[in-house]
Amino acid sequence: MSNNINERVEAKLSSIGQEEKEEILSNFSSFKSYLSGKVAAGEKMGLSDETLAKATEKVAGYLANHEEPRNREEHVLQQLWKSGDKDQQQALSHMLLNMVKNG
Repeated sequence: MSNNINERVEAKLSSIGQEEKEEILSNFSSFKSYLSGKVAAGEKMGLSDETLAKATEKVAGYLANHEEPRNREEHVLQQLWKSGDKDQQQALSHMLLNMVKNG
């Protein structure tokens, strides 16, 4: 992933306020909807699936390390993320991307 995209993801994650974060993470449907919107925006910008998966990986890593799960689905994702190695985390990122792209 280019540094520019990486920096943009980091900047966006840093700029999300607590209230917005609570709204996004309040339930799994909200999280999927938010991620789906960001993926759609990335596609409109012409980002490749690999770049989108790397951005998804960045977001998943951030959530696993900085946010407490707010529901069962987030808890499972956090446990999968933390128990996986780098390759498994990349695979999980691709699966999350496919999940939100395919509804």
